Amino acid sequence: MNMKKHLVLLVVTVALAACSKPHPDPSAQDDTLRKVLFQQLKNSHANEEWFAPFVPALDGVTAEQAAWVDSTDNHSIGQLASHLAFWNGRILQSLQGNKPPEFKDDNKTTFRQLNAQEWTAVTQQLDSIQTEIEKLVENGTDAQLKEWSPTIANLSMHNAYHTGQIVYIRKKNGWWKK
Repeated sequence: MNMKKHLVLLVVTVALAACSKPHPDPSAQDDTLRKVLFQQLKNSHANEEWFAPFVPALDGVTAEQAAWVDSTDNHSIGQLASHLAFWNGRILQSLQGNKPPEFKDDNKTTFRQLNAQEWTAVTQQLDSIQTEIEKLVENGTDAQLKEWSPTIANLSMHNAYHTGQIVYIRKKNGWWKK
């Protein structure tokens, strides 16, 4: 009988200890979400960690190289950068609380072939847009981060996907410096 009392006492003690453990601080979880989203944005933008982000991938690309296309339906570097600037710009507008203009075109129209002046402008625009999105995530409220997290995660993956295509084109043509 004494053994049963000790066993019951032990079970109750463990149960009470489990119930009395402090619950994780929700703000700490939101801080973790902020850090993860911010890091993913930086890694697809300019931080070279697991893969090449778009700033180094576009660095040193001439307007002529940006316009190069092969004999297939693959996109040029300029078209890929134009596409990223278009969609990232719309996401930035949305995260800022503005409704982007209605888009009724085919996604193919976002892959614009660029002249030399447009090439320079698009690379600067893409960098600026990404920097603004990073600032929003860094300063966003916990509620905003929760709402934005699927969009930010997809944006980062989308950037990485198309940046991989850019690096491939550069490597294929001997334009990759690394």
